[in-house]
Amino acid sequence: MLKLLIVEDQIDLAENIFEYLGEDRFSLDYAADGLTALHLLATQTYDIVILDLMLPGVNGFEIARKIREDLHCPTPIIMMTALSDINDKEKGFDAGADDYLVKPFELRELKLRIEALHRRHAPQKPVLKAGDILFNPGTLEAEFHGLKAELSGTPARLFELLIREYPNFLSHQSLCDALWGTDDDFEGKSLRTHIYSLRKSLKDKLGHGMVKTVHGRGYRLEPPNAE
Repeated sequence: MLKLLIVEDQIDLAENIFEYLGEDRFSLDYAADGLTALHLLATQTYDIVILDLMLPGVNGFEIARKIREDLHCPTPIIMMTALSDINDKEKGFDAGADDYLVKPFELRELKLRIEALHRRHAPQKPVLKAGDILFNPGTLEAEFHGLKAELSGTPARLFELLIREYPNFLSHQSLCDALWGTDDDFEGKSLRTHIYSLRKSLKDKLGHGMVKTVHGRGYRLEPPNAE
């Protein structure tokens, strides 16, 4: 799950970003001004900062500079602003921005930029293996005999949990705890829905569902060559 800090004084825009990104893959914090953002960055760790330029008090250019020079914080920064002049963009990159998004923008574009920036800056994770199944936690790509499936959201997290536990099974409770911190009946039903979605993606792309139900217990990964 990516932890994001959104620094934006327009509450409506911040709420739209929160609603669009949701909580399936992103953990979101909010700051309405630069000083609050600096305090959060000094006390917590984030994967990406989304920083508005036209903030009350201290503007985004100065905040970016303080993030880099005072906090010595390397967290990637996406600047978002209505300032579209090339000189403003140059000033933003000079201040420490890694990307620059001009308002108005599609929320889907913001999400794509977040994911691309994270891929470039995230530490490389080792590829996981179960039989002939490979899974790259960095790209969320599963591979089997040259066929590839790009997973996302909860199904990707499920697949990683199962392949890490292979050849053992994971109980309903442990999966719900890992995904949502609970094992109540609602999340149990939601788990079955995500298992179905994961199986369908694997079947469509790799030719096998690969997730076996351990009746009354939970689920485990079953490579086709083990069947």
